Amino acid sequence: MKLNLLQSLNYTKIDGFDTINDIDIMKNGEFLICYEVNPKQGCNIEPEKELFLENMMFAGKKSVSSASPVTLPAGYYLFVQSRGDAPLNRDEWLDMAIEQQKDGLWERDKPENYLYIRFLFEDGKYVTQVFRPVAC
Repeated sequence: MKLNLLQSLNYTKIDGFDTINDIDIMKNGEFLICYEVNPKQGCNIEPEKELFLENMMFAGKKSVSSASPVTLPAGYYLFVQSRGDAPLNRDEWLDMAIEQQKDGLWERDKPENYLYIRFLFEDGKYVTQVFRPVAC
């Protein structure tokens, strides 16, 4: 689905971020990761999963601190989420992102080459959200 995010979501940058686990999400609330998408794979209806992502741009933790801010900017996104008993692992959210891209390209959207993954614990469930900016 398409989402118009009306207000930016702000986080505090995490240096040396490698991976998070469900305990971190339960105790600390909310995380955001941003990756660059390989430009060749990012416009392909059948992208190669192992080549899809390039560099991790940043990881952030929701916090009231304004030190080292990173942001999920307001704007238009392809959006999909999963709710369950555990957060999605990298392989699972990457599959979700690729399916999101296929649907977006089928609908003639023009996804940009960034991918944001948001993790949170809400109403007793783990939520994994995938945001992909699109040109209007």
